[in-house]
Amino acid sequence: MRVSISFFAFLLFLVLVPAGICQNLGFDLSGPPVDVKVERDGKTLPISEVPSLAPGDRLWVHPDFPDSQSVHYLLIVAFLRGSTNPPPADWFTKAETWDKNVREEGIFVTVPPEAQQAMIFLAPQATGDFSTLRSAVRGRPGAFVRSSQDLEQASLDRARLERYLDEIKKISDSSPKDLQQKSVVLAHNLKIKVDEKCFDKPLEQQYACLTQNSDQLILDDANTQSMLARVSNGATADLMNQISYSRLGGGGAYSAYVGAIIDFGRIMGSLHTAAYQYIPALAVPRDDSLRLRLNNPPSFRKPQSVLVVALPAVQKTSVPAIHTTTEEPYCLATPSPALAAEGTPILFATRFAHDMFLRIDNAGGKKVEVPVVADPVRGGFAVDTKGLHWGDFDADVTGTIHGQWGFDVFEGPKFKLHIPHPERWEVTASDKTALIVGREDLLHISAESASCVSGVALLEDGGKQKPLTWKATKPQALEIKVPLDNQKPGSVTLAISQHGLAKPDEIKAESYAEAAQFDRFTLNAGDPKGTLEGKRLDEVKELDLDGVRFVPADLKRRSDHDELTLTTQGNTDELQQAQVSAKVLLHDGRESKLPATVLAPRPKVTLISKGVQGDDAITSAIQIGNDNELPTAGRIVFSIKSVVPSAFARNEVIQVSAVDNSFHADLKMADGSLVLQDPQTALGMIDPAKAFGSSAFGPLRFRPISADGTAGDWQPLGTLVRLPSLKEISCPPATTKTCSLSGSNLFLLSAISADDSFDNPTIVPDGFTGTTLPITHPTGKSFYFKLRDDPAVVQSASIPTVRESAANKQRASVASETDKASQ
Repeated sequence: MRVSISFFAFLLFLVLVPAGICQNLGFDLSGPPVDVKVERDGKTLPISEVPSLAPGDRLWVHPDFPDSQSVHYLLIVAFLRGSTNPPPADWFTKAETWDKNVREEGIFVTVPPEAQQAMIFLAPQATGDFSTLRSAVRGRPGAFVRSSQDLEQASLDRARLERYLDEIKKISDSSPKDLQQKSVVLAHNLKIKVDEKCFDKPLEQQYACLTQNSDQLILDDANTQSMLARVSNGATADLMNQISYSRLGGGGAYSAYVGAIIDFGRIMGSLHTAAYQYIPALAVPRDDSLRLRLNNPPSFRKPQSVLVVALPAVQKTSVPAIHTTTEEPYCLATPSPALAAEGTPILFATRFAHDMFLRIDNAGGKKVEVPVVADPVRGGFAVDTKGLHWGDFDADVTGTIHGQWGFDVFEGPKFKLHIPHPERWEVTASDKTALIVGREDLLHISAESASCVSGVALLEDGGKQKPLTWKATKPQALEIKVPLDNQKPGSVTLAISQHGLAKPDEIKAESYAEAAQFDRFTLNAGDPKGTLEGKRLDEVKELDLDGVRFVPADLKRRSDHDELTLTTQGNTDELQQAQVSAKVLLHDGRESKLPATVLAPRPKVTLISKGVQGDDAITSAIQIGNDNELPTAGRIVFSIKSVVPSAFARNEVIQVSAVDNSFHADLKMADGSLVLQDPQTALGMIDPAKAFGSSAFGPLRFRPISADGTAGDWQPLGTLVRLPSLKEISCPPATTKTCSLSGSNLFLLSAISADDSFDNPTIVPDGFTGTTLPITHPTGKSFYFKLRDDPAVVQSASIPTVRESAANKQRASVASETDKASQ
């Protein structure tokens, strides 16, 4: 059924679309160029700079056919005034392109009042050609209004595509290494789809990859009405769109143009005569010329092809809204500065915006205009700063984009600008002592503006500059990596270069050898380790606390401070909870004193015993092979003795957890999961299946937590394992044949063997879901197995062994009794 529907849809596609339309929607054929200029109020613009026409505009139209043109074409300029109001006969102007005067001088046509659309037709000369075409347009004006709208939008989309292809070619030829970065910005501004996989290919193959299937690259422009959205609604249009995305219709390969062209074909298909058929021509403006792109070769046999070209609509010009992408100031002195802006891709794809400038005020209040152009590769307005003298401007100014959008005034966005001036740099207060000789440190400096900084260098002896790594963290601040491996303590000079300034700014900072700073040392009484906090703690050799010697074990750096763990072999049980003083010895022999805090001892317990109160239905037949294993088929019960403090507090908590902390539970006296046997001894009880879920297994640990949240050390409790339910072993009379083990949850087994040597085991496959497993004929009353949760331990089980004949007899007897009961 699916095949027949697709085949029917494809046949309907062929019926509705005129012959040849569906063969090629790529518009890869070049048509004859037509030169067009527009004059309004005494000013003339090339057609590439005109987004829309207005009544009274004077058009100069010149067909640019070659001297060798053998087919005579009639050029007809027609104006429409809506789909329900046929245009008068005098709104059609014809020109014989083979006429010498037309070839050399072109024709002039004035846009009449009330006109809404303008079109050009190029028709091969034939008897009655002009009157036939005029009658067709006047008879069905709505069809041509729709075609004009679709072709105009398709032409604008094609302009985006051609700008993208042109720029990609330039980048690929001049700087192929920059293709990825620049093409992404270019595609974003032109609303072009980029295949990121192209950048996984070698450089020489990336250009071809980015430009293949070019008709698929165009995305809808959110700032203009989509061409596809203007395709008429209804069952036919829906079917056409669905076909365009089907395998038979090209799998979406023509989605960028299919709406306009199928709509065009559907409309024009009913208008073709024995003499003429209409084919679309996309008009891509270049300067004062419309370069026509055809999707099918014209026919010079009946029915001959009439090229249909859409001119800009006759309407009020709509200037797009362009906005900035950041509130941060731009440094106008950077090489080839560009002011980032977003809006409609038509700004970047066409020359509708022309004669644009960036207007800024100089220090004397005089307005200065700097040329700009919309550059899609750089993502905004590229500024030509040649001839500017930075000393003529204040440090911070505002620039406004202005110019022309067609014949209208174009007022663009405002930008905050910074002009380079010598800056007074300062080291932030927190970094006054940040530079320590012998290592690399981060130095933060600030000024009124850092937007024009081009580089930072360390001034060494002899005036030599060593470039440093830096970044701007704020518009007024820099973060600089300063390596002082071979430096001596003292003054350090940094040179900060700015775009547009020949002389760098200088700033001095102090470097120090005394790097170590101590904040505090904390220790819980009785613990063998404590924590020292401060800076540059790698200089610490040892610490003495009331006669107990500690040595460094683990150093961690967190943000702008260090944490050093120190351990001792001495006894800290006698240390009293108090604020005391500790002594630190550095590697260079210097000593320092710092405050130390001895905290209350952390809680400590010892494990006395453990066991499982099991589910007899599962565990009675299974002999656990290791006392350390804790089956989930029962309740785990363990007893512990309190060491610190000497008795359990009523609000003390025993936490049980997986080693990776993937599951845990808190045992408390309040809920009965922790029960006192006497003040020093407690029993912990936990049902792992309820507390942890059916997927919990692996090593368990426990620790005490006092009422104030102080946690003791983790201790191992055992290994949590899940057990299967084993029913019986069914064996044939012959001991050489394989038996069958039945039960549930057999997937928990990893291997089964008739003896504990596992010489010939049965391996349980991964993902096993059955209820029986083959097993070698047991030699005794028990058989052996290994669990997936702890495969290193051999387990054993003793379950009934049933001979197959007896088992079959028993099952038959049960079935018989069941039948009798049902009767």
